[in-house]
Amino acid sequence: MTRLAVIVKGWPRLSETFIAQELVGLEALGLELELWSLRHPTDTRRHALAGSLKARVNYLPEYLWREPGRVLAGWLRARRLPGYAAALATFLADWRRDPTPNRGRRFGQACVLAAEMGPQTAHLYAHFIHTPGSVARYAAMMRGLGWSASAHAKDIWTTPDWEKREKLAAMEWCTTCTRAGFAHLEALGPGKTRLVYHGLDFARWPDPPVRARKDANAPVVVVSVGRLVAKKGYDDTIAALARIGTTRAWRFVHVGGGPLKAQLQAQAKAAGIADRIEWRGARDQADVLAALRGADLFVLASRIASDGDRDGLPNVLMEAASQGLPLVATDVAAIPELVGPKCGVLVPPGDVPALAAALDGLIGDPARRAALGTAANARVRRDFPFARGLETLYDLLHACVSPPMPR
Repeated sequence: MTRLAVIVKGWPRLSETFIAQELVGLEALGLELELWSLRHPTDTRRHALAGSLKARVNYLPEYLWREPGRVLAGWLRARRLPGYAAALATFLADWRRDPTPNRGRRFGQACVLAAEMGPQTAHLYAHFIHTPGSVARYAAMMRGLGWSASAHAKDIWTTPDWEKREKLAAMEWCTTCTRAGFAHLEALGPGKTRLVYHGLDFARWPDPPVRARKDANAPVVVVSVGRLVAKKGYDDTIAALARIGTTRAWRFVHVGGGPLKAQLQAQAKAAGIADRIEWRGARDQADVLAALRGADLFVLASRIASDGDRDGLPNVLMEAASQGLPLVATDVAAIPELVGPKCGVLVPPGDVPALAAALDGLIGDPARRAALGTAANARVRRDFPFARGLETLYDLLHACVSPPMPR
Protein backbone atom coordinates (compact mmCIF):
# COMPACT_ATOMS: atom_id res chain seq x y z
CA MET A 1 0.00 0.00 0.00
CA THR A 2 1.18 3.54 -0.75
CA ARG A 3 3.24 5.09 2.02
CA LEU A 4 1.92 7.66 4.46
CA ALA A 5 4.33 10.25 5.90
CA VAL A 6 3.55 10.86 9.58
CA ILE A 7 4.99 14.04 11.11
CA VAL A 8 5.36 14.06 14.90
CA LYS A 9 6.94 16.52 17.30
CA GLY A 10 9.17 13.92 18.94
CA TRP A 11 9.56 10.15 18.84
CA PRO A 12 9.23 8.27 21.07
CA ARG A 13 7.80 10.22 24.01
CA LEU A 14 6.63 8.73 27.31
CA SER A 15 3.85 11.31 27.57
CA GLU A 16 2.38 10.41 24.17
CA THR A 17 1.46 6.74 24.39
CA PHE A 18 -1.75 7.52 22.52
CA ILE A 19 0.30 8.30 19.40
CA ALA A 20 2.29 5.08 19.62
CA GLN A 21 -0.91 3.13 20.21
CA GLU A 22 -2.50 4.69 17.15
CA LEU A 23 0.43 4.20 14.78
CA VAL A 24 0.97 0.56 15.77
CA GLY A 25 -2.75 0.02 15.26
CA LEU A 26 -2.73 1.62 11.81
CA GLU A 27 0.15 -0.63 10.76
CA ALA A 28 -1.76 -3.66 11.98
CA LEU A 29 -4.68 -2.64 9.74
CA GLY A 30 -2.35 -2.49 6.73
CA LEU A 31 -1.15 1.09 6.33
CA GLU A 32 2.51 1.56 5.41
CA LEU A 33 3.94 4.41 7.45
CA GLU A 34 7.12 6.43 7.53
CA LEU A 35 7.75 8.70 10.54
CA TRP A 36 9.37 12.12 10.42
CA SER A 37 10.15 13.57 13.82
CA LEU A 38 10.95 17.23 14.49
CA ARG A 39 12.93 16.35 17.62
CA HIS A 40 15.14 13.58 18.91
CA PRO A 41 13.90 11.73 22.01
CA THR A 42 14.79 13.18 25.39
CA ASP A 43 13.23 10.56 27.69
CA THR A 44 15.67 8.07 29.17
CA ARG A 45 12.95 5.40 29.12
CA ARG A 46 10.58 4.31 26.38
CA HIS A 47 7.33 2.39 26.27
CA ALA A 48 7.58 -1.15 24.89
CA LEU A 49 4.74 -0.21 22.54
CA ALA A 50 7.02 2.19 20.65
CA GLY A 51 9.34 -0.71 19.86
CA SER A 52 6.47 -2.51 18.12
CA LEU A 53 6.34 0.07 15.35
CA LYS A 54 7.77 -1.23 12.07
CA ALA A 55 7.93 2.11 10.27
CA ARG A 56 11.24 3.75 9.51
CA VAL A 57 11.85 6.78 11.72
CA ASN A 58 13.60 9.85 10.27
CA TYR A 59 14.76 12.82 12.34
CA LEU A 60 14.56 16.23 10.71
CA PRO A 61 17.18 18.82 11.70
CA GLU A 62 16.04 19.86 15.17
CA TYR A 63 18.03 23.09 14.91
CA LEU A 64 18.93 24.15 11.38
CA TRP A 65 22.38 25.46 12.31
CA ARG A 66 23.44 22.04 13.57
CA GLU A 67 23.04 20.43 10.11
CA PRO A 68 23.78 23.23 7.63
CA GLY A 69 24.81 20.89 4.81
CA ARG A 70 21.61 18.88 5.01
CA VAL A 71 19.46 21.99 5.26
CA LEU A 72 21.18 23.62 2.26
CA ALA A 73 20.85 20.45 0.18
CA GLY A 74 17.18 20.18 1.16
CA TRP A 75 16.48 23.79 0.21
CA LEU A 76 18.27 23.47 -3.15
CA ARG A 77 16.16 20.43 -4.02
CA ALA A 78 12.94 21.84 -2.57
CA ARG A 79 13.17 25.10 -4.52
CA ARG A 80 12.98 23.11 -7.76
CA LEU A 81 9.71 21.47 -6.75
CA PRO A 82 6.59 22.78 -8.53
CA GLY A 83 4.86 23.91 -5.33
CA TYR A 84 7.84 25.66 -3.75
CA ALA A 85 6.79 29.20 -4.75
CA ALA A 86 3.33 28.75 -3.26
CA ALA A 87 4.80 27.26 -0.07
CA LEU A 88 7.27 30.13 0.25
CA ALA A 89 4.49 32.68 -0.19
CA THR A 90 2.45 30.93 2.52
CA PHE A 91 5.44 30.84 4.84
CA LEU A 92 6.18 34.55 4.30
CA ALA A 93 2.55 35.43 5.04
CA ASP A 94 2.82 33.42 8.25
CA TRP A 95 6.17 34.98 9.09
CA ARG A 96 4.78 38.51 8.86
CA ARG A 97 2.29 37.62 11.61
CA ASP A 98 4.68 35.40 13.59
CA PRO A 99 8.29 36.51 12.98
CA THR A 100 9.91 33.97 15.29
CA PRO A 101 12.89 31.60 14.99
CA ASN A 102 10.46 28.74 15.51
CA ARG A 103 8.53 29.72 12.38
CA GLY A 104 11.72 29.91 10.31
CA ARG A 105 12.86 26.53 11.62
CA ARG A 106 9.61 24.91 10.49
CA PHE A 107 10.09 26.11 6.93
CA GLY A 108 13.65 24.79 6.89
CA GLN A 109 12.46 21.43 8.23
CA ALA A 110 9.72 21.38 5.59
CA CYS A 111 12.30 21.88 2.83
CA VAL A 112 14.30 18.91 4.12
CA LEU A 113 11.15 16.81 4.43
CA ALA A 114 9.94 17.66 0.92
CA ALA A 115 13.39 16.91 -0.51
CA GLU A 116 13.95 13.62 1.31
CA MET A 117 10.50 12.03 1.09
CA GLY A 118 10.41 9.15 -1.34
CA PRO A 119 8.37 9.36 -4.55
CA GLN A 120 5.96 6.73 -3.18
CA THR A 121 4.67 9.11 -0.47
CA ALA A 122 1.03 9.86 -1.17
CA HIS A 123 -0.13 11.91 1.83
CA LEU A 124 1.17 13.72 4.92
CA TYR A 125 -0.42 13.31 8.34
CA ALA A 126 0.65 15.50 11.27
CA HIS A 127 0.11 14.80 14.94
CA PHE A 128 -0.61 18.22 16.45
CA ILE A 129 -1.87 21.14 14.39
CA HIS A 130 0.74 23.66 15.55
CA THR A 131 4.41 23.05 14.66
CA PRO A 132 4.10 19.57 13.07
CA GLY A 133 1.09 20.95 11.17
CA SER A 134 3.20 23.82 9.80
CA VAL A 135 5.95 21.48 8.59
CA ALA A 136 3.38 19.17 6.99
CA ARG A 137 1.57 22.06 5.31
CA TYR A 138 4.65 23.66 3.76
CA ALA A 139 6.10 20.31 2.63
CA ALA A 140 2.79 19.12 1.19
CA MET A 141 2.50 22.30 -0.86
CA MET A 142 6.02 21.86 -2.21
CA ARG A 143 5.30 18.29 -3.27
CA GLY A 144 1.74 18.89 -4.47
CA LEU A 145 0.30 16.42 -1.96
CA GLY A 146 -2.64 16.47 0.40
CA TRP A 147 -2.22 16.60 4.14
CA SER A 148 -4.26 16.14 7.28
CA ALA A 149 -3.76 16.45 11.03
CA SER A 150 -4.84 15.32 14.46
CA ALA A 151 -5.28 18.16 16.96
CA HIS A 152 -5.21 17.44 20.67
CA ALA A 153 -4.90 20.01 23.48
CA LYS A 154 -2.04 22.50 23.76
CA ASP A 155 -1.82 22.79 19.99
CA ILE A 156 -5.48 23.81 19.79
CA TRP A 157 -5.55 26.31 22.61
CA THR A 158 -2.18 28.05 22.15
CA THR A 159 -2.27 28.43 18.35
CA PRO A 160 -3.74 31.72 17.02
CA ASP A 161 -7.17 31.45 15.45
CA TRP A 162 -5.93 32.89 12.14
CA GLU A 163 -3.43 30.06 11.84
CA LYS A 164 -5.88 27.31 12.73
CA ARG A 165 -8.44 28.76 10.31
CA GLU A 166 -5.98 28.82 7.40
CA LYS A 167 -4.61 25.36 8.14
CA LEU A 168 -8.10 23.86 8.36
CA ALA A 169 -8.93 25.40 4.99
CA ALA A 170 -5.77 23.94 3.45
CA MET A 171 -5.91 20.38 4.82
CA GLU A 172 -8.09 17.46 3.76
CA TRP A 173 -9.50 16.91 7.26
CA CYS A 174 -8.63 17.19 10.93
CA THR A 175 -9.43 14.85 13.79
CA THR A 176 -9.60 15.84 17.42
CA CYS A 177 -10.14 13.81 20.57
CA THR A 178 -12.62 15.89 22.57
CA ARG A 179 -16.02 17.48 22.03
CA ALA A 180 -14.61 20.78 23.35
CA GLY A 181 -11.84 20.76 20.76
CA PHE A 182 -14.25 19.70 18.03
CA ALA A 183 -16.63 22.59 18.72
CA HIS A 184 -13.76 25.10 18.65
CA LEU A 185 -12.22 23.81 15.41
CA GLU A 186 -15.56 23.32 13.69
CA ALA A 187 -16.36 26.98 14.28
CA LEU A 188 -13.10 27.96 12.57
CA GLY A 189 -13.33 25.53 9.65
CA PRO A 190 -16.85 24.16 9.19
CA GLY A 191 -16.98 20.60 7.90
CA LYS A 192 -13.28 19.84 8.27
CA THR A 193 -13.09 18.29 11.75
CA ARG A 194 -14.05 14.81 12.98
CA LEU A 195 -14.37 13.79 16.63
CA VAL A 196 -12.25 10.68 17.19
CA TYR A 197 -11.57 9.62 20.78
CA HIS A 198 -8.24 7.88 21.35
CA GLY A 199 -9.68 5.30 23.69
CA LEU A 200 -7.72 2.45 25.23
CA ASP A 201 -6.52 -0.83 23.79
CA PHE A 202 -7.83 -3.13 26.50
CA ALA A 203 -5.53 -5.91 25.35
CA ARG A 204 -2.82 -3.82 27.05
CA TRP A 205 -4.94 -2.75 30.02
CA PRO A 206 -6.10 -5.79 32.00
CA ASP A 207 -9.16 -6.01 34.20
CA PRO A 208 -8.70 -4.14 37.49
CA PRO A 209 -7.26 -5.97 40.50
CA VAL A 210 -9.37 -7.08 43.41
CA ARG A 211 -8.51 -4.57 46.11
CA ALA A 212 -8.55 -6.05 49.58
CA ARG A 213 -10.23 -4.05 52.33
CA LYS A 214 -7.59 -1.96 54.09
CA ASP A 215 -6.77 -2.08 57.75
CA ALA A 216 -8.07 1.03 59.49
CA ASN A 217 -4.51 2.30 60.02
CA ALA A 218 -3.20 1.47 56.54
CA PRO A 219 -2.69 4.55 54.35
CA VAL A 220 -4.95 5.08 51.36
CA VAL A 221 -2.73 5.41 48.28
CA VAL A 222 -3.60 8.44 46.14
CA VAL A 223 -1.90 8.31 42.75
CA SER A 224 -1.46 10.76 39.89
CA VAL A 225 0.25 10.43 36.54
CA GLY A 226 1.21 13.49 34.54
CA ARG A 227 3.94 15.94 33.64
CA LEU A 228 4.92 18.41 36.32
CA VAL A 229 3.80 21.50 34.42
CA ALA A 230 1.46 24.34 35.30
CA LYS A 231 -1.65 23.05 33.52
CA LYS A 232 -1.66 19.85 35.59
CA GLY A 233 -2.27 21.78 38.82
CA TYR A 234 0.05 19.78 41.06
CA ASP A 235 0.59 22.77 43.33
CA ASP A 236 -3.16 22.67 44.01
CA THR A 237 -2.94 18.94 44.69
CA ILE A 238 -0.11 19.44 47.21
CA ALA A 239 -2.03 22.29 48.85
CA ALA A 240 -5.16 20.13 49.10
CA LEU A 241 -3.26 17.24 50.65
CA ALA A 242 -1.68 19.66 53.10
CA ARG A 243 -5.18 20.75 54.21
CA ILE A 244 -6.02 17.12 54.98
CA GLY A 245 -2.71 16.78 56.79
CA THR A 246 -2.50 14.01 59.38
CA THR A 247 -6.23 13.75 60.00
CA ARG A 248 -6.30 10.81 57.59
CA ALA A 249 -3.92 7.98 56.76
CA TRP A 250 -2.82 8.61 53.18
CA ARG A 251 0.18 8.44 50.87
CA PHE A 252 0.59 10.26 47.55
CA VAL A 253 2.42 8.66 44.61
CA HIS A 254 3.29 10.73 41.55
CA VAL A 255 4.51 9.29 38.25
CA GLY A 256 5.96 11.65 35.65
CA GLY A 257 8.74 14.12 35.00
CA GLY A 258 8.68 17.82 34.39
CA PRO A 259 10.29 21.17 35.12
CA LEU A 260 8.33 21.95 38.32
CA LYS A 261 9.55 18.96 40.34
CA ALA A 262 11.94 20.86 42.62
CA GLN A 263 9.38 23.60 43.21
CA LEU A 264 6.67 21.10 44.15
CA GLN A 265 8.99 19.13 46.40
CA ALA A 266 9.85 22.36 48.22
CA GLN A 267 6.14 23.15 48.57
CA ALA A 268 5.48 19.70 50.08
CA LYS A 269 8.40 20.08 52.49
CA ALA A 270 7.21 23.51 53.63
CA ALA A 271 3.72 22.08 54.20
CA GLY A 272 5.13 19.27 56.35
CA ILE A 273 3.88 16.42 54.13
CA ALA A 274 7.05 15.54 52.17
CA ASP A 275 7.40 12.21 54.01
CA ARG A 276 3.99 11.13 52.70
CA ILE A 277 4.84 11.73 49.03
CA GLU A 278 6.74 9.50 46.60
CA TRP A 279 8.02 11.10 43.41
CA ARG A 280 8.71 8.23 40.98
CA GLY A 281 9.69 10.31 37.95
CA ALA A 282 9.05 9.41 34.32
CA ARG A 283 8.22 5.73 33.88
CA ASP A 284 7.20 3.43 31.06
CA GLN A 285 3.71 2.03 30.63
CA ALA A 286 4.39 -1.12 32.62
CA ASP A 287 5.39 0.98 35.63
CA VAL A 288 2.37 3.25 35.17
CA LEU A 289 0.11 0.20 35.18
CA ALA A 290 1.77 -1.12 38.34
CA ALA A 291 1.30 2.25 40.08
CA LEU A 292 -2.39 2.35 39.18
CA ARG A 293 -2.98 -1.21 40.31
CA GLY A 294 -1.29 -0.47 43.61
CA ALA A 295 -3.39 2.62 44.33
CA ASP A 296 -6.83 3.29 45.83
CA LEU A 297 -7.71 6.66 44.31
CA PHE A 298 -6.63 8.79 41.32
CA VAL A 299 -6.37 12.59 41.26
CA LEU A 300 -5.67 15.09 38.49
CA ALA A 301 -6.28 18.76 39.26
CA SER A 302 -5.91 20.18 35.73
CA ARG A 303 -6.47 23.86 35.01
CA ILE A 304 -5.93 26.40 32.25
CA ALA A 305 -2.36 27.75 32.34
CA SER A 306 -1.56 31.44 31.95
CA ASP A 307 -0.60 30.95 28.28
CA GLY A 308 -3.92 29.23 27.52
CA ASP A 309 -2.47 25.71 27.57
CA ARG A 310 -4.84 23.09 28.93
CA ASP A 311 -5.53 19.39 28.81
CA GLY A 312 -7.86 17.72 26.38
CA LEU A 313 -9.13 14.43 27.77
CA PRO A 314 -6.01 13.02 29.44
CA ASN A 315 -5.42 9.36 28.64
CA VAL A 316 -4.29 8.81 32.22
CA LEU A 317 -7.86 9.31 33.40
CA MET A 318 -9.02 6.52 31.10
CA GLU A 319 -6.11 4.35 32.19
CA ALA A 320 -6.93 4.92 35.87
CA ALA A 321 -10.59 4.15 35.25
CA SER A 322 -9.63 0.91 33.50
CA GLN A 323 -7.97 -0.19 36.74
CA GLY A 324 -11.06 0.46 38.82
CA LEU A 325 -9.89 3.68 40.45
CA PRO A 326 -12.35 6.40 41.47
CA LEU A 327 -11.41 9.70 39.83
CA VAL A 328 -11.02 13.09 41.46
CA ALA A 329 -10.54 15.70 38.77
CA THR A 330 -11.40 19.24 37.76
CA ASP A 331 -14.29 20.49 35.68
CA VAL A 332 -12.10 21.88 32.92
CA ALA A 333 -11.46 21.24 29.22
CA ALA A 334 -12.83 17.85 28.15
CA ILE A 335 -12.47 16.04 31.47
CA PRO A 336 -16.26 16.03 32.08
CA GLU A 337 -16.64 14.01 28.87
CA LEU A 338 -15.37 11.05 30.92
CA VAL A 339 -15.66 11.93 34.59
CA GLY A 340 -19.22 12.14 35.87
CA PRO A 341 -20.84 11.79 39.30
CA LYS A 342 -21.16 8.02 38.97
CA CYS A 343 -17.43 7.39 38.48
CA GLY A 344 -15.74 10.22 40.32
CA VAL A 345 -15.85 13.71 41.77
CA LEU A 346 -15.39 16.91 39.76
CA VAL A 347 -14.34 20.15 41.43
CA PRO A 348 -13.75 23.63 39.99
CA PRO A 349 -10.19 24.19 38.72
CA GLY A 350 -8.02 26.03 41.22
CA ASP A 351 -10.47 25.43 44.10
CA VAL A 352 -8.12 23.94 46.72
CA PRO A 353 -10.75 23.64 49.52
CA ALA A 354 -13.11 21.75 47.19
CA LEU A 355 -10.28 19.50 46.03
CA ALA A 356 -9.29 18.80 49.62
CA ALA A 357 -12.87 17.99 50.56
CA ALA A 358 -13.24 15.58 47.62
CA LEU A 359 -10.01 13.77 48.47
CA ASP A 360 -10.77 13.72 52.18
CA GLY A 361 -14.23 12.30 51.59
CA LEU A 362 -13.01 9.44 49.43
CA ILE A 363 -9.98 8.66 51.58
CA GLY A 364 -12.37 8.11 54.46
CA ASP A 365 -15.02 6.14 52.55
CA PRO A 366 -13.79 2.80 51.14
CA ALA A 367 -17.27 1.69 50.09
CA ARG A 368 -17.79 4.79 47.96
CA ARG A 369 -14.31 4.42 46.47
CA ALA A 370 -15.17 0.87 45.42
CA ALA A 371 -18.52 1.86 43.91
CA LEU A 372 -17.10 4.79 41.94
CA GLY A 373 -14.12 2.71 40.74
CA THR A 374 -16.39 -0.06 39.48
CA ALA A 375 -18.52 2.47 37.61
CA ALA A 376 -15.44 4.20 36.16
CA ASN A 377 -14.12 0.92 34.81
CA ALA A 378 -17.47 0.03 33.23
CA ARG A 379 -17.76 3.49 31.66
CA VAL A 380 -14.35 3.54 30.01
CA ARG A 381 -14.65 0.00 28.68
CA ARG A 382 -18.10 0.69 27.27
CA ASP A 383 -17.60 4.15 25.77
CA PHE A 384 -13.87 4.49 25.04
CA PRO A 385 -12.65 1.42 23.14
CA PHE A 386 -9.54 2.05 21.07
CA ALA A 387 -10.75 0.05 18.05
CA ARG A 388 -13.72 2.33 17.41
CA GLY A 389 -11.64 5.47 16.87
CA LEU A 390 -8.87 3.59 15.08
CA GLU A 391 -11.27 2.27 12.44
CA THR A 392 -12.53 5.80 11.74
CA LEU A 393 -8.99 7.12 11.38
CA TYR A 394 -7.95 4.21 9.18
CA ASP A 395 -10.87 4.87 6.81
CA LEU A 396 -9.91 8.55 6.55
CA LEU A 397 -6.23 7.84 5.87
CA HIS A 398 -6.86 4.88 3.58
CA ALA A 399 -8.98 7.13 1.35
CA CYS A 400 -6.11 9.63 1.17
CA VAL A 401 -3.38 7.16 0.18
CA SER A 402 -5.36 4.81 -2.07
CA PRO A 403 -5.23 5.58 -5.80
CA PRO A 404 -8.62 6.38 -7.29
CA MET A 405 -10.42 3.54 -9.02
CA PRO A 406 -10.34 3.75 -12.84
CA ARG A 407 -13.58 4.81 -14.44
